[in-house]
Amino acid sequence: MRLVTLGSVFRRRTVSEPAPSPEPARPGAKGRPTPKRREAERSRRRRRTRAPKDRKEAVRESRQRTRSERTRARKALVAGDERNLPARDQGPARAYARDVVDSRRRVAELFLPGAVVVFVLNFWRDPRVQVLGMFIWLLLIVGIVVDSFLVSRRLKKEVARKYPKERTKGLTSYVVLRSMQIRRLRLPPPRVKPGAKV
Repeated sequence: MRLVTLGSVFRRRTVSEPAPSPEPARPGAKGRPTPKRREAERSRRRRRTRAPKDRKEAVRESRQRTRSERTRARKALVAGDERNLPARDQGPARAYARDVVDSRRRVAELFLPGAVVVFVLNFWRDPRVQVLGMFIWLLLIVGIVVDSFLVSRRLKKEVARKYPKERTKGLTSYVVLRSMQIRRLRLPPPRVKPGAKV
């Protein structure tokens, strides 16, 4: 004889329902429900961010990331790709400043060749030649200062007029440093030839 306990009387009985028959797959269907965007992004992020095992691996990954970013920025500089330029070269104001500098031969372009000439003249035994070297150096410095002052003043006015929302902070040093570089070595490469109207 089977004993009936109080628990078995009040216990909920589970009725097993027959499993639904699988629907035939449509041609071209992926056979699973489409995940929600939030779930898909979360799984993609989880796949992408893998925690490094130890400190050495973290440093190595950081170096590799920095190197790849630097390589991409360098390629953009050489190609003149406006979208991937470093932050210091981005923006229409900086592009306009580069064009203004590149549109004329500047006194500052003579800085490096002039420095080499003065360096050689300083090793001459004749004191008159050494004095000549110092005089050339002084003329060069004064010429660079005057030319840089004039071009930066003109640029600030033009940028404020053409691009009022653009920042002009650091524009003077940007222009001076670019004008001191040899034209062939400037990055991003010049877009205008000397004598072109900007």
